[in-house]
Amino acid sequence: MGNRVGREDYEWVYTDQPHADRRKEILAKYPEIKSLMGPDRRLKWIVCMMVGIQFLAFYLIKDLDWKWVLFWTYAFGSCINHSMTLAIHEISHNTAFGNNKAMWNRYFAMFANLPIGLPYSASFKRYHLDHHRYLGGDGIDVDIPTDFEGWFFCTRLRKFIWIILQPLFYAVRPLCINPKPVSQLELTNVAVQLCFDVLLYWTWGAKPVVYMLAGSMLGMGLHPISGHFIAEHYMFLKGHETYSYYGCLNLLTFNVGYHNEHHDFPSIPGRRLPLVKKMAPEYYSDLPQYTSWVRVLYDFIIDDTLSPYSRIKRKLKGEVKQE
Repeated sequence: MGNRVGREDYEWVYTDQPHADRRKEILAKYPEIKSLMGPDRRLKWIVCMMVGIQFLAFYLIKDLDWKWVLFWTYAFGSCINHSMTLAIHEISHNTAFGNNKAMWNRYFAMFANLPIGLPYSASFKRYHLDHHRYLGGDGIDVDIPTDFEGWFFCTRLRKFIWIILQPLFYAVRPLCINPKPVSQLELTNVAVQLCFDVLLYWTWGAKPVVYMLAGSMLGMGLHPISGHFIAEHYMFLKGHETYSYYGCLNLLTFNVGYHNEHHDFPSIPGRRLPLVKKMAPEYYSDLPQYTSWVRVLYDFIIDDTLSPYSRIKRKLKGEVKQE
């Protein structure tokens, strides 16, 4: 458990990210893929159903013993809340109402944010689009761990702790790497969320609030679904920057596992990403891929060549336009 990881720095490259060139090549060969772009009309109804399910869970949990509150928090609430964060990921690409109704998407994301308990949606949108435009960009892409994370979490035990604390690092990292002025939408997100949290506590007491907040923390920490945080861009094979996962948990995560396909075509909703792979199989079948996020978490901890430093990073050239 004390073996130190060999990596002492990121994998620096001097090439552009692969997704833009592959997108151009695929569209030139399969222009019909453009028909997959545009909003997913089902998404808003699925999100409303999931929010309703959590509201029902808040009501049902309020009279249970604490041991059962904690059990259902991890067994059920953590899954739903992590799935809600990925619904917000979908909505950040305007897939609920389309690009012509961008503000509808922003406010709908705040609605999807309610069962998570922490104001998240407005800030996520600002930083996530930078992640797509400038994948691996030094000082821009806050999906990349900080130098401290790479330096400190360098043994198996520390990597295990790092995975448990993933929600904390995702929250703090933007402030360290790429702080931005607070926007009006972020202030609105905070106000709406705080009002909801207070109302929930005032109406049904502390247990639903604990279920909500602890579910979010546990679901994004040591949890099977949280394997996607590691699987998407950590360099398990040298030179490969993005990896797809084709397992069953895509059913709960809006197909976020189709991550090469998503970065190639971020305007295609998750529900249609399997069609991208089906229409252009020669571009994806031979790329490294996963079938188990649990195995990803296990391998990341056990493999002494892997650490938070196992990310491809690049210096950006030219003008950088951020959200």
